[in-house]
Amino acid sequence: MRTTSQVAAFTGISKRTLQYYDEIGLLKPSKLTQSGYRLYDEDAMQKLQQILFFKELGFSLKEIRIIIQKPDFDRIAAFRKQKELFLLKRNRIDRLIQLLTRLEKGEHCMEFKEFDLTEYIQALEQFKTTNTKDIIKNWGSLENFDLFIQRARDREAEIAKHAIKEYGSVENYTEAMKYNLEHFSERMEEQISEETRKRARQITDLYKRLTSDMQKDVSSEDIQTIVRELVKQTQENTTADFLGRNYWEMIVDTYSNDYIKAVTDTKYGPGASDYIVRAFQYWIRHNSSFE
Repeated sequence: MRTTSQVAAFTGISKRTLQYYDEIGLLKPSKLTQSGYRLYDEDAMQKLQQILFFKELGFSLKEIRIIIQKPDFDRIAAFRKQKELFLLKRNRIDRLIQLLTRLEKGEHCMEFKEFDLTEYIQALEQFKTTNTKDIIKNWGSLENFDLFIQRARDREAEIAKHAIKEYGSVENYTEAMKYNLEHFSERMEEQISEETRKRARQITDLYKRLTSDMQKDVSSEDIQTIVRELVKQTQENTTADFLGRNYWEMIVDTYSNDYIKAVTDTKYGPGASDYIVRAFQYWIRHNSSFE
């Protein structure tokens, strides 16, 4: 067991900080002496270590408390995730140093890959931790949101270029995105009009009908009637004069994306994405207007 003074001396954290952590319920002492002095055992020290890692990564104390107090909190899994985030942070700093070295030598470098989205990705991870209900409502599951985050990692350079072009810097873009995440529910309500909701419900109902019995042959009149109705709804809600073969082939390709596929299968059932692809492929092949 260590006293508050001993923990402070061992970790470099002030006694007042430890007292504050106790007050807000972030790190309670393992026991109190008869005189009321705080004592910390090995488990408490490990918890403190975890808290400091999260702090170093930019998590707020409120966010850290929510994370570590979850019933299913896995300390080892958290260490792995923290290690991954620190490696991303280190790689980002290494790349920035390399870029500055080249610029220092007078090289003309107009590259954006060095400006990675570590903070942006972190914000998404934090949003996942504190907004489970919103994520499940809008993405279908936490796993789908993980795929969404992975897509952001895969498209890091492309997103960074867009961020710098539209917002002036990755930092400005990240701050704007953080604000949007903090006000996610309100913004979703603001952006979706009743008419938009009605159209979305109609489209959803059509996809539910399309995938209600995936044993049906996609060439059947029942299925193709639904596909034609989906096409009609899409045509009516776009400003384009004509959506040709290339457009619909692009839509079909979209369902091959792991993220879209996972969301679709979560929403309409396992295999729904592949079934939708086959139904639309049949319609494309037999649409006389494309001939």
